[in-house]
Amino acid sequence: MADPVRPAEEPRSDRGWWRWLRAIAVLSVLATLWLRLKPRQTADTRPRWSPLLPLTNLIDWRVGWHRLPWPVGLAIVVALRHQLRRDNLHDPSRVVPSLPHPPLKTPEAILLKQRSADGTFTDLGEPGMGSAGTRFGRNVPVLSISRESDDDVLRPNPRTVSRELLTRHTFQPAPGLNVLAAAWIQFMIRDWFSHGPGSQQNSWHVPLADSDPWPAEQRPMTILRTPADPTRPEGLTGLPPTHVNFESHWWDGSQIYGSNADYQHRARTGSGGKLAVDRDGFPDVAVDPLSPKHPADVPGFWVGLALLHMIFTLEHNAICDHYRSHYPKWSDDELFAHARLVNAALMAKIHTVEWTPAIIPHPTTQRAMRLNWWGLAGERVNRIVGRLSDSDLISGAVGSRQEHFGVPYALTEEFVAVYRMHPLIPDDYVFRATSDHRVLMERELSGVAQRAALEVLSQVSPTDLFYSLGVANPGAITLHNFPRGLQQFQRPDGRLQDLAATDILRTRELGVPRYNEFRKLIHLRPVTSFETLTDNPAWAEELRQVYDGDIDRVDLMVGMFAEPKPAGLGFSDTAFRIFVLMAPRRLKSDRFLTTDYTPEVYTQEGLNWVADNTMGTVLMRHFPALQTPLRGVSNAFMPWAAAVA
Repeated sequence: MADPVRPAEEPRSDRGWWRWLRAIAVLSVLATLWLRLKPRQTADTRPRWSPLLPLTNLIDWRVGWHRLPWPVGLAIVVALRHQLRRDNLHDPSRVVPSLPHPPLKTPEAILLKQRSADGTFTDLGEPGMGSAGTRFGRNVPVLSISRESDDDVLRPNPRTVSRELLTRHTFQPAPGLNVLAAAWIQFMIRDWFSHGPGSQQNSWHVPLADSDPWPAEQRPMTILRTPADPTRPEGLTGLPPTHVNFESHWWDGSQIYGSNADYQHRARTGSGGKLAVDRDGFPDVAVDPLSPKHPADVPGFWVGLALLHMIFTLEHNAICDHYRSHYPKWSDDELFAHARLVNAALMAKIHTVEWTPAIIPHPTTQRAMRLNWWGLAGERVNRIVGRLSDSDLISGAVGSRQEHFGVPYALTEEFVAVYRMHPLIPDDYVFRATSDHRVLMERELSGVAQRAALEVLSQVSPTDLFYSLGVANPGAITLHNFPRGLQQFQRPDGRLQDLAATDILRTRELGVPRYNEFRKLIHLRPVTSFETLTDNPAWAEELRQVYDGDIDRVDLMVGMFAEPKPAGLGFSDTAFRIFVLMAPRRLKSDRFLTTDYTPEVYTQEGLNWVADNTMGTVLMRHFPALQTPLRGVSNAFMPWAAAVA
């Protein structure tokens, strides 16, 4: 049977009406079989085996879902999602015991209709599910995870992998995207997950070659260890690694609102439900009330991230004004709670139906993401008549019945691993005027990050900054395209860090399987050689040298960057499998996006706000001068129209 990893190629075109008839006929057969054979599910029941799954895998392995006409490809993707839900959702706490924790008190009535600060009570049956401080889940069987020895975690040397396979020698752009898309995913990640500040004790020590340009005073390279799981009893040996998420697992806007009541209180003005902003419109809240730490002193801060924090803080306040015009008697707390619900739902919608289709603009995946939100019935039917069916397939996950598929909801370590997309970040930035495209400022990455970002923000207007990101391309997610500025950058605490080496080591440390083993566990065939991993002969030889000829030692991130991408996908087909599984799960498990996505909770005005807005309308609402470059642009994460001088 042919190996499923093949060079990228254009999807097969449908020349002639007979091919469309054939596609529709095949889809009809598959849909009929699916509806007849798919077992009925009750809430929170893991999907069962279906006779269609072997056929689905066979078609996927031999042909590839991305090479089929989109109706058939979509049917295959839906079937793959069913299989992944059955086999690739796992709760580590069923294998690794956790310390007992005091039961949560019965929620106040108000928490039934608003999000809590830390994510508790998002699931009323299991109030602690998905809250800050709970464990990451897994997309591979927990007992299949082997904790590598410290020596194996460092083999091959992460710094060698970084220098030999990831270093950007020439910028490889992603022409169908703009840099706003790179900023967006970092903005989302700050909502979804954090393993917490690394431990200074017993750091990883990475040996360096004599020829390595790393400064002598910081040798050997040190990488902080991931904090230990505080919920794990002492003395457990021989069990897979577990770690907790310091953020709420839910899609709840915690990058703006925080994941604890203290931060949320400090972020608010206490009047009109609004969040505090400074005179320039940026969020006005200290990271830590016990220190003068500014957000710019948190690793990862840069101009793009600052702009998105600003605009969705302003969006929250605009939603508050909208609610106040309809409900003038509402209290500060009522306005805040409703605006947060709407703002978080709008961000989830933007990510689902705009950012993701921009980065994977294949006809099948574009429809698949819209299916997640609106179902096959589509947006127009949803807006006119509402849901036609309880089925996600017909009317989408949003507003459907909440469901966990037999496993308590949590983001997973494998989900974290596939979102390591640092090649998107450029090394060089040109800031231009929105009116005539003239150059206002040029900076390298270090000049737009940390405290240097504040200087840029003070000298260039937000309108011009957004425009500059909108007309520029990010990097392609591939080998030899990791930002140089992130391979040796100075953290706010003064330590140097190679983020590429850190990404490699961190994935190993967290027990994420290496590339070939990972493929086996998500129903893909392992590759048999370096030549079948990549269609680039030079890369194949480089991989062979770095991994000493052992294809099974190739790291997941390296394998995903090396494998040929299906035409229309900005990242690998391997990574796509986790997206297929986890993207709708983040919607289906959240009652505020399913069971409680109703006028009774949001009000009709709130639901209308989500339905009526896109990333483009948000940008134009707060910065009207962006209407010109966004004119005719259907997706704000795709390149904007450059102004004519």
